[in-house]
Amino acid sequence: MSSFVDYTVVVTGASSGIGFELSRLLVDAGAQVFAADLDAAGAPDGCVRIDADVALEEDVERVVSTAIDATGRIDVLCNNAGLGSTTSVVDCPTDEWDRVFAVNARGVFLGMKHVLPTMVAQGKGSIVNTASVAGLIGLPDRAAYSASKGAVISLTRQVAIQYAATGVRCNCICPGTVDSPWVGRLLQGADDPAAARAALVARQPVGRLGQPLEIAKAALYLASDDAEFVTGTALVIDGGIVAG
Repeated sequence: MSSFVDYTVVVTGASSGIGFELSRLLVDAGAQVFAADLDAAGAPDGCVRIDADVALEEDVERVVSTAIDATGRIDVLCNNAGLGSTTSVVDCPTDEWDRVFAVNARGVFLGMKHVLPTMVAQGKGSIVNTASVAGLIGLPDRAAYSASKGAVISLTRQVAIQYAATGVRCNCICPGTVDSPWVGRLLQGADDPAAARAALVARQPVGRLGQPLEIAKAALYLASDDAEFVTGTALVIDGGIVAG
């Protein structure tokens, strides 16, 4: 694995799940990590913690400027912050639809909008966005979530092509169902949590849920110089869901 020594990295959604594990791996690899979250106190030790809502442009600008003011550069941006939703089109409240898109899609757009000028000026940079298999296939009761993650995949590809000649790479990861805090909250709210968990496991061909660290390792690869010929890809890490 490539070293991240002297690299400046911004990670959103860094206080739990995939974002936490990815931030920890990056710190261990030598990066200076600026960890953003609604409550960034939960981000790993060694990070610069910044409370921020990625749906708010002023917050995203503040995160980016904090990193640039401190180090003079941004080498990697990991747009990982995300919001779940478990409704159909008919049942989804309009304000829920708007909030899911504000975090999952607008947040990714804002992160790239404010980081790309610095990366282009450097002549090098890597962006890793967190999408989902829900953006690639249809899943029941994931209307807003699926649509927002599909937007992330499409925007990732567009940015990859737009900036390919500048030395900036842009990729996304598409996890399957991950044993994350959000999934934990989803299961706790079910009428029968054990049955709900069994149903999630049953749709995974490998017979288990993914672990945040497994997904983080894939994101770390895309962020690294080991992936310097990789751009515009949607890397699926799903235990076989898409193949099934």
